[in-house]
Amino acid sequence: MNEIKKGYVPNEVYKVEKFGNTFKLIDTSGVKVGTLGATTGVRKGAYNDGKAIQAYINKNGKKMYKKVDMDVYNALVIPMNTDNGGVQFEDKNDHTAIKDFIHKGSVGLKPTELVMTPLKWKYLIRSAVRAKNIMMTGPAGCGKTMAAKALVKALDRPDFYFNLGATQDPRATLIGNTHFDKGKGTFFSESAFVTAIKTPNAVILLDELSRAHPDAWNILMTVLDGGQRYLRLDEAEGSPIVNVAEGVTFIATANIGNEYTSTRVMDRAILDRFVTIEMDVLDDVQELGLLKFMFPEVDEIDLKAIAEIAHHSRTQSMSENGKLTSMISTRASVEMAGLLYDGFELGEAAEISIYPFFSQDGGVDSERTYIKQLVQKYQRDENGEPLFNDVDENSDEENEDNIPQF
Repeated sequence: MNEIKKGYVPNEVYKVEKFGNTFKLIDTSGVKVGTLGATTGVRKGAYNDGKAIQAYINKNGKKMYKKVDMDVYNALVIPMNTDNGGVQFEDKNDHTAIKDFIHKGSVGLKPTELVMTPLKWKYLIRSAVRAKNIMMTGPAGCGKTMAAKALVKALDRPDFYFNLGATQDPRATLIGNTHFDKGKGTFFSESAFVTAIKTPNAVILLDELSRAHPDAWNILMTVLDGGQRYLRLDEAEGSPIVNVAEGVTFIATANIGNEYTSTRVMDRAILDRFVTIEMDVLDDVQELGLLKFMFPEVDEIDLKAIAEIAHHSRTQSMSENGKLTSMISTRASVEMAGLLYDGFELGEAAEISIYPFFSQDGGVDSERTYIKQLVQKYQRDENGEPLFNDVDENSDEENEDNIPQF
C-alpha cells in the first residue's frame, strides 16, 4: 500500500479576493479559479488577514487549504514586463533572467543625470519587477520624481501621475464623482486613478503622499495591500470594487525634514505597505559633476560656486546649531545653473531662484541675509575678479575660509 505523502502542495497557492459577498481564489497566473473546495471560513479568514491559502494533504490523504503568508504566493508570480530592454518574462521559472536584468541589463538604463547609487538603482528596478510598492524619500528637489520617471522609461510601461499633496478632495481624485444631468439623471464618473489601476503593468506615481489628506490614506489601504489590491467605490459593505490589474507598481514620494511644516506624520499601516528607497543628498563634488554634465558650456568656476553654496546650505540646515532651517535643493541648483546658461549673473540667478526660500525675519540676522552674503563671496566682476576678496577661486581644496563664518 502506498504511503500517503502529507504536507503542503508546492504550486497550489492562491490569493483570495472578494467579489460582492463571495471570496474567490486567484491562481499565480492571475486567473480566477472559483473556490476549489476551500471552505468559506478559510477563504474569508485569509482575506481578512491579508494571507494567501495553500493546498495541504492531511494524514487521511484529503486535500485541505491552510492560510500562508502572501510572500509564498508572490514568490510564484513573475510580473509582466516589456520587450525593449525590459523584462517580459513568460517563463515563470526563469529566475536567472530576472537576476541578469536586475544586475546587468538595467545598469545601462539609468540616466547619467540621475544621481543615484548603482545599488539603489538596482533595488528600484528589482522592486518594480517584483511588483512592490515603492516609497521614495528625501528632501524636495533631490531627484525622487526623476528616479520614478527613469524607472518608467527603463521598463517601457504605461505611467500615471497623481499629486496627492495638492488634492483637496481625495475621494474625487481617487474614486470619482456623482453627477446629475437632466437627460441622464444621476450618474457616476470614474476618476483617472480608477483608469490607472485597471491598466496592466502600469507604474502609478503617488507624488507627495506625505502631504496627502488622511482620507486619501484610508482609501489607498486596500489598494496597496498585497493581500487585497482592490479599490472600493463606496464605503458601504458589499459595494462595487475595482481590482488592481496584474503587474501594477505604485511609487510614492515623501519629503522629509523640519522645513516641511505641512508634511503629515504618515500612518504606520500605510508605510508598512511600501519598501523604502532613501534618495541621497548630494555633496558639493557630486553636485558639481551633475551641473557640469547638464551645462558643459557654463564656466566651471560658477558651477563650482553653485555646488558649494548648495552644500553649505545643507550642512547648516542639518546641523543642530546651524544658521539655516531650509536648504538649497538639487532642483534649485539646476535652475540656478540654467539661468547662468541663459546669460544671468550669479547674483541675479540666486535672487530669482533661491532667495525666496529663505526667511527675512530678523533683518540683518535673517536667513535671507545669511544666504545673500554667502552668494556674494562667490560673485565676480566683468573681468572675472572676485567682488569680495575672501574667496580664493584658484584653490582646489575645500577651505572653510572660502565660506562666510557668521
